[in-house]
Amino acid sequence: MAKAAQKITLSPSRDIPFDKLVLSQSNVRRIKAGVSVEELAEDIARRGLLQGLSVRPVLNAEGVETGMFEIPAGGRRFQALSLLVKQKRLAKTAPIPCILRDAASDILAEDDSLAENMQRVALHPLDQFRAFQALREKGQGEEAIAAAFFVTPQIVKQRLKLASVAPALLEVYADDGMTLEQLMAFTVNPDHARQVQVWDAVKNTWNKEPYTIRRMLTETSVRASDRRAIFVGIEAYEAAGGVVMRDLFQGDDGGWFEAPALLDRLVAEKLQAEAEALSAEGWKWIEVATDLPYGYSHGLRRLAGDPAPMSDAESASHAALLSEYRALEDEYSGQDEYPEEIDARLGALELAMETLEQRPLIFDPAEVVRAGAFVTVDRDGRLAVYRGYVRPEDEPSEELPTDGAEDAEAMGQGGDADGAGWQPGATVITSDGQPLGAELPDDEEDGALKPLPERLVMELTAHRTLALREAIGRSPDVALTLLLLKLVTDTFRTSNASGSCLDASVRHVFMSAQAPDLKDSVVAQLVHERHAAWEADLPLGDDAALWEYLTVLDQGSRLALLAHCLSFGINALHEKVNPYGAGISASGLTRRMAHADLVARATGLDMVEAGWEPTVDGYLGRVPKARILEAVREAKGEGAAQLLDHLKKGEMAAEAERLLKGSGWLPEVLRRADLIALDDDVIAEGQGDDTDGSAEVDLPAFLSADLPDSAAPLIAAE
Repeated sequence: MAKAAQKITLSPSRDIPFDKLVLSQSNVRRIKAGVSVEELAEDIARRGLLQGLSVRPVLNAEGVETGMFEIPAGGRRFQALSLLVKQKRLAKTAPIPCILRDAASDILAEDDSLAENMQRVALHPLDQFRAFQALREKGQGEEAIAAAFFVTPQIVKQRLKLASVAPALLEVYADDGMTLEQLMAFTVNPDHARQVQVWDAVKNTWNKEPYTIRRMLTETSVRASDRRAIFVGIEAYEAAGGVVMRDLFQGDDGGWFEAPALLDRLVAEKLQAEAEALSAEGWKWIEVATDLPYGYSHGLRRLAGDPAPMSDAESASHAALLSEYRALEDEYSGQDEYPEEIDARLGALELAMETLEQRPLIFDPAEVVRAGAFVTVDRDGRLAVYRGYVRPEDEPSEELPTDGAEDAEAMGQGGDADGAGWQPGATVITSDGQPLGAELPDDEEDGALKPLPERLVMELTAHRTLALREAIGRSPDVALTLLLLKLVTDTFRTSNASGSCLDASVRHVFMSAQAPDLKDSVVAQLVHERHAAWEADLPLGDDAALWEYLTVLDQGSRLALLAHCLSFGINALHEKVNPYGAGISASGLTRRMAHADLVARATGLDMVEAGWEPTVDGYLGRVPKARILEAVREAKGEGAAQLLDHLKKGEMAAEAERLLKGSGWLPEVLRRADLIALDDDVIAEGQGDDTDGSAEVDLPAFLSADLPDSAAPLIAAE
């Protein structure tokens, strides 16, 4: 006969006055963890006691119940209740819900205490996110939720953001198919379809790190730190219907503008409005561009304006600022360094005085009517207006040069000297940026090394030309040798001669192909600063005064000025060969490149020191995958290249940029011939010699995880 299953009898519940309860020494929780007693007390005061206490009768020495009850499980709740009693928010005799365990039970008090703490299961994070979302949907605000659960409003926003990810991805997370960090990365873009698309693209690859997901979700947007975004402003962009994507889980530098086309339109409209306001000053023409190229002022004469005088109020303000500045300097002159608040105040005073001292220029009205201005956005996202430039065709007839020489005041940075495309008397809005070379599709790459795209070579040699100009400008002896070479060549190789007994000139070279960042490069700034320093010293408006100035100039300064002027004639550009005679010939291009290498060698030019680095936009994204791998292989070794060869081109270029940063690697067109070995080992200037793959490579986790210890097993594994 089968034995009947014994029925389970649960311990009874009972309300026991608070003053009849005491903590048990059998409670296993001794270390504070989790929510504090103070926060738990506030939660009990708000919603009441959600879980009763587990208690046992206290027996005396004879085993008789004393009327008191000890608490082996629920000690933190009892402490929170004790705090409420102490604060007189709960009566000492208030009934407390309890589960009463029989004193004669076979289960030890320590057993109950341990089981209560170990048998509980923590809430899955996704359930918490959805619970927060349900509270908000039922009318509870983020601040109220934060106060109820003793967290910051930012944490509530983060959890609500996680709950708003595409439902399909939330299910993947619930099934442990992705990490919390990966889920956090998806919150940067609210487009559920795009989130799912990105996950489908990365889920079966190694390249599914959170930063990769963020990059893919924001690759078609513009960072809020972009100068265009700063110029327009988030408020104006959102007012026009634009959406700003934010990352609540890590620094996002202000977020991303989701609609680049809208942003570009707002930039153009704002620049157009600024140009229309500027036209009231009477300029003949105004050129509007989001980005002015290096050499925008070439061939144009710069008007010399007079600084506007300060008003009485401005003069008084400047005097007061200067007085305070000097008083603080005198007061703290004996100290090794200024206190922090004094240093900050001195900086603020300096800035205020500089603002007053930077006076707008007043131009001759007779010159204004034939001159123009440029309206653009500077690198910091501020409006930049460059006034007072005269085109050659707008010069008075008696001032037109007869020998085609360049104007002495022109910057000589390269530009369209004939003014083609400008409409006198009208505001011209040009399209923003520079046209980029077409990117090679992944499917046409067969792994073979193909020649660099011609436009890319032109852009790279534009970098080298500018760097050579800077190098010549600080190398008077080399400049003199170069000038002598030019004069000797003209004297002994010319087929005809006419005019003066000596005809030597520097023809400013326009860089028709250049990377967008060339204008802001290190060497561009050096050339500009040197040019501005000479321009400030030279009496350019009076030929007699200029002759006298040059006559009394010391020899070192004369050579330095010669070097500077000669530097603007440097032309190391790779140009398209024209087989029909117009432009440079193949032999001429070969000679130019060889000549440029001679100058680079003589000046000690190093393109790494000149500031060139292989970036996605400037090189890596413009060449086939085979070229990217070649660059990584030369700089970091074969092992590093093999770790990238499975990636798609965009991802490969981005990872290669990170690996090559600071490595000193250069493409062959930027290397000096004298630094290239001829024994099959190509060593570029500034380039490391760890090409055997033995050097350690700093790779992200998704590339370095589970790697073999040597290159041989790695190759075998593939």
